Amino acid sequence: MPQLELVLLVLLVVMGEGEPVCRLQSRAELPDLAKDGDLVIGGIFSFRTEQDGVIDTFQTIPKIRRCINYNFREFQFAQTMIFAIEEINRNYEILPGIKLGYKIYNHCGTMDILRAAMALVNGQKSIINDNNCTESDTVQISHFATCGCLSNRKEFPSFFRTIPSDFYQSRALAQLVKHFGWSWVGAISSDNNYGNRGLATFMLAAQEEEVCIEYSEAFEQTGPRHEILRIVEIIKQSSSKVIMAFMTHREIKVLASELYRHNITGLQWIGSDAWITDPSLTDIEGHSALVGAIGFTVTRAHIPGLGEHLKDVHPSHFPNSMFLRDFWEIVFDCSLNMTTEPKGKPCNGSESLRDVQNTFTDVSEFTFTNNVYKSVYAVAHALHNLLTCEESQGPFSNGSCAQPTHIQPWQVSRNQSENSLVFNGEISNTTGDLEYWSNKYRDSCLPKEVEFLSYEEIMGTLLAFFSLLGVFLTVMTSFIFYCYRETPIVRANNSELSFLLLFSLTLCFLCSLTFIGRPSEWSCMLRHTAFGITFVLCISCVLGKTIVVLMAFRATLPASNVMKWFGPPQQRLSVLAFTLIQVLICVLWLTVSPPFPYKNMKTYKDKIILECDVGSAIGFWVVLGYIGLLSLLCFVLAFLARKLPDNFNEAKFITFSMLIFCAVWITFIPAYVSSPGKFTVAVEIFAILASSFGLLFCIFAPKCFIILLRPEQNTKKQMMAKTSNDMRH
Repeated sequence: MPQLELVLLVLLVVMGEGEPVCRLQSRAELPDLAKDGDLVIGGIFSFRTEQDGVIDTFQTIPKIRRCINYNFREFQFAQTMIFAIEEINRNYEILPGIKLGYKIYNHCGTMDILRAAMALVNGQKSIINDNNCTESDTVQISHFATCGCLSNRKEFPSFFRTIPSDFYQSRALAQLVKHFGWSWVGAISSDNNYGNRGLATFMLAAQEEEVCIEYSEAFEQTGPRHEILRIVEIIKQSSSKVIMAFMTHREIKVLASELYRHNITGLQWIGSDAWITDPSLTDIEGHSALVGAIGFTVTRAHIPGLGEHLKDVHPSHFPNSMFLRDFWEIVFDCSLNMTTEPKGKPCNGSESLRDVQNTFTDVSEFTFTNNVYKSVYAVAHALHNLLTCEESQGPFSNGSCAQPTHIQPWQVSRNQSENSLVFNGEISNTTGDLEYWSNKYRDSCLPKEVEFLSYEEIMGTLLAFFSLLGVFLTVMTSFIFYCYRETPIVRANNSELSFLLLFSLTLCFLCSLTFIGRPSEWSCMLRHTAFGITFVLCISCVLGKTIVVLMAFRATLPASNVMKWFGPPQQRLSVLAFTLIQVLICVLWLTVSPPFPYKNMKTYKDKIILECDVGSAIGFWVVLGYIGLLSLLCFVLAFLARKLPDNFNEAKFITFSMLIFCAVWITFIPAYVSSPGKFTVAVEIFAILASSFGLLFCIFAPKCFIILLRPEQNTKKQMMAKTSNDMRH
């Protein structure tokens, strides 16, 4: 938008003795919406658009223009500013004891906006006493001004924005044109800094993208009519049917209406964000010509409570607002003032915006609206920092603070420059500045804190301890089984698969250690693939043991020869086959899109989360899904075999272990998705350890108990006796 258009101006109104020499040179410009406060924030919005077309000659003082159409979205912006100010006034943590007020002007067109801006700068009093003049200075915060020219800190040292510069949008529009294969386009812009600079950047970027510009023209909505007619004729005679329009909603309305009158159709529009999402375009003559227009807009946001605030707006809240009265009469088709010539039936007082659906009450897309909200909070936090400053710890030279009763504009702007609420990383514009954050005084950059799950912190140490504890317990179990490998309880439960399962559990516990420490290219690939393969090896062994239990019972039946179909060779082959499938999945994953170390700068603004990106999300979930499939199969088979005779029956323990395993990994998925930063890794390690301990304890603890503490039960006679007893039942 033009550099003075749609800005929030902070008026730092400090009452005190002034120089007895100032007089108001013209009549006071009264705001449309206003409320007193200790500090006053001023705003300028265009509730109305499309002026009467009068061109100022500056031979006389320009008059206030008559604006024709209504722009409900701009009125929503103004109410958002009021909502944010009232929200801050209720918040005791921001500006305690200070009441913010506001003065909001409703004007359209460059001249009226300049008049409103000067009114905010020079003071508001209609009568000024020579002995008491109000000193007013400004800091500009813009929610809509995207002109790249405003990024010049020398020319505009106190200007800040809550929306990106057009430098990026212009280049993105050129890439958008290239994306659709349009190599021959026309270009039109507003004839001001916003349009001309945006168009110039677009043309340079288009040249780099090998897109040819047939013509480039600029005009102003308030300019002479012959200029717009000349551009219409150029469009009519041109061979390009794609037009990039870098302009405001006011210019595009004029252009679209004129094209409609000349019956010019079949154009593809590429629009800048100033008009591409403006719903008021649907009300103009010829809006159908803009159907199918594409462009970029800012990210949508949610502002809690704003929707209710908008629906509660009523003319009684602002009895002096001319626009709100007109707005109410248009929305409800009634007249509030019956003393003058009525415009319709009288309003009965029961009208409520809660029963209305229009652009003003629409809360589905808070895009630019959110920028207004952030702008107010940026100012509030800057003022809060000034008013709560402690000497020797202030933001100025030698740690000094501002005087609470004499706050200067440059002091507010100094505080706004790394305000973390809105402006991140704007001290430096060099490559890689996203890795830096402001210092305590917000006047230089420091490297952001890099966070990952390390061995040095308590959480990392505890997880590593339990991983090594699991390894120790597994090795001890293996040692016990080896020492008693000739005993009936070990031999009866398939000692070969038992040792292979213990080996895979050891790998599972060790695998969790790869998740701790600074992520690197190799550790990221190792941690996920090692985890996937070792767990499948583990579940394959459990699955093999479950099948052996089923087959062993079948083998005790007369004339049964089933064990020859699932003897030791087949058991080894099944484990190898199931594991080989997972190996192939992991190899394909690493080939197509492997995991890699990634600097996450989105979760937190003031620090970098160093984590492993999974690369191919499909590969990651296929690996998990395959483990889940084998686990489910193992659980079902073990459940079916749970009532077989005790001596052959590991199925009860396997069923319980797989129940724990499945429960852990089912709860893992939502916890993994919702956990931020290093806690994502901690959740993954916890799931690995919990499921591994579950398998170790459920399957091997009962056997170790009998081997070490109930040796009288570890005899062939005892086992055969139990078996015979179970078979009779």
